[in-house]
Amino acid sequence: MFVSVPTRTRASLRWATPLLAALLWAAFLFALSRSDASQRALMLDWGALAGGSASAGPWQVWAEPQQWLRLSTALFLHADWAHLLGNLVFLLIFGLPAERVMGPWRLLALFFLGGALANLFAVLVIGAPDRLIIGASGAVSAVIGAYLALFPQARLGVVVPLGLFLEFVRAPASLLIGVWAVLQIVFAYIGPAFGAVAWAAHAAGFLFGILFAIASRGAIARRLRRLKGY
Repeated sequence: MFVSVPTRTRASLRWATPLLAALLWAAFLFALSRSDASQRALMLDWGALAGGSASAGPWQVWAEPQQWLRLSTALFLHADWAHLLGNLVFLLIFGLPAERVMGPWRLLALFFLGGALANLFAVLVIGAPDRLIIGASGAVSAVIGAYLALFPQARLGVVVPLGLFLEFVRAPASLLIGVWAVLQIVFAYIGPAFGAVAWAAHAAGFLFGILFAIASRGAIARRLRRLKGY
């Protein structure tokens, strides 16, 4: 005889992704409330400055602790609304389901580590002292890469505007990733950030996310078993 044993599944509160989205919004609105000169100074002070200052050697600048901090603070600076919204939409689409299985703290680690390493890679690749690297694209790329590694065949529910109506559809995650890549290209050629896309950060973040997810699979499986009461 087989007896059904109910599992004690506990709901997992997803707070990390909404918190990150709120912080990105708050940082952008704070910068927007300042004058143009003040905004530029803010980006110079807290954006990831490729190559450091023109007078410093290629490695001398990394002796300054602030240069390392910039790799993370740059994630919260965006050039314009299109730059911000493109990152926010895909952070929510992929971040919420990823957080459900990874947990909030692991997702935060993925976002900050992936974003900082992506910015560092872009800094080393670009190496031009007058180029700023800003935006959460590298961190969002890490989240997308991790989701793809965890759920390669997944389909995600999205709301699509059809005329005057909104239609809920389920689309393959790979298709949405393709849409994200196209939007990054489009957003690169509108607004003040014309042509300035740190593709190296996107690629590095995406690869880091895949490796992070693969390395975390055992811990994620144990977490899911605990939530189900096994």
